[in-house]
Amino acid sequence: MNRARPQGGADPLLERGDHRADLEGALEAREPEVETFQAKAIKLACCFVGLQGSYVTWGFIQEKVMTQRYATGMFPSTVFLVCANRTLALVVAGLLSLYKSRVLRQNAPKAPFYQFSPCSLSNIVSSWAQYECLKYVSFPTQTLFKSSKVIPVMLVGKFFHKKSYPWIEYVEAVGITLGVALFMVTEKAKKAPTGGVEGDSVLGVLILCVYVFCDSFTSQWQDRVYKTYHVDQYAMMFGVNFFSLLFTACSLLWTGEMGLSLAFLAANPAALANVLTLSLTSATGQLFIFYTIKKFGPIVFTIMMTTRQMLSLTVLPRRAERKRVSQRRREVLLTTQVSCVVFGHALGSGAVAGTAVVFGVLFYRTKRKYDAATRATS
Repeated sequence: MNRARPQGGADPLLERGDHRADLEGALEAREPEVETFQAKAIKLACCFVGLQGSYVTWGFIQEKVMTQRYATGMFPSTVFLVCANRTLALVVAGLLSLYKSRVLRQNAPKAPFYQFSPCSLSNIVSSWAQYECLKYVSFPTQTLFKSSKVIPVMLVGKFFHKKSYPWIEYVEAVGITLGVALFMVTEKAKKAPTGGVEGDSVLGVLILCVYVFCDSFTSQWQDRVYKTYHVDQYAMMFGVNFFSLLFTACSLLWTGEMGLSLAFLAANPAALANVLTLSLTSATGQLFIFYTIKKFGPIVFTIMMTTRQMLSLTVLPRRAERKRVSQRRREVLLTTQVSCVVFGHALGSGAVAGTAVVFGVLFYRTKRKYDAATRATS
């Protein structure tokens, strides 16, 4: 049966269709907003400053916890510090996710929870390797390996995740690596003790290779989860820290270090305050890490952390101190820029040249990305 059309007026269904067509046309006509170069640069600078500020503070407190003698002795477990860091980061990520979903009413996409376990496990292995290698190699050797991480990150992305990079990105990666290496070698030669430097063992170099591979895999896997499931940085932070906490807690319970560390903290309030500060700076650093990887990708993040190595060689510990550091299996973090300002350390011509190469490549890379995005939207 045919529907009667009202006289003296338009068909309501056709009229509704016209409104829908007008709305769809308006949405299609709306041009996508392009983020300006200045806005991207500001966000990138905030990420860089946030990462450096968080991890410079984290390294200072870590140095204090692992070298300071408290009322009942030295802190008993480095694994417990990792576990404490993951615990607070898990709580912070959970609270931020709840705030975003319950208060802001912004429901982010979700990923299968097991997808967070591979990068969590690789992160734990890389952390272990970073501590363990110092038993067999010097701190400058470790730092030089870290400075070349941008190339392994690209190789892991290419062979494991089938990513392709233009040749210019490989040239930029080599330029950054050479610039940082020039900086490191110059400062290492300038600060080397007259008595000679302890030799690096083959085992230590192999452990460093494990560290570089696992660290490269971690950021690439996180980038894959971001692009596949479109999760936000809080979901990533929660998932990764959940599995990290699970793995480290099981290890502490198995070895008995959990009860030993808790008893130590109960007997030493100063150590408890330091551990809480360490965990807080680790949590803020992770917020910047996951946002940087989500916003700018694993290559940019790795470049940021690579340039951070240039902040770690101006003040090298003495030979005896390096040996004690290695025996305690801890990472040394020393900040060049802070020490240059506070302690008046001067950089050599090689270090200045290396710095110029790195930041020149970084500026060129940022400008190239912006020009490409502008041409794509014009």
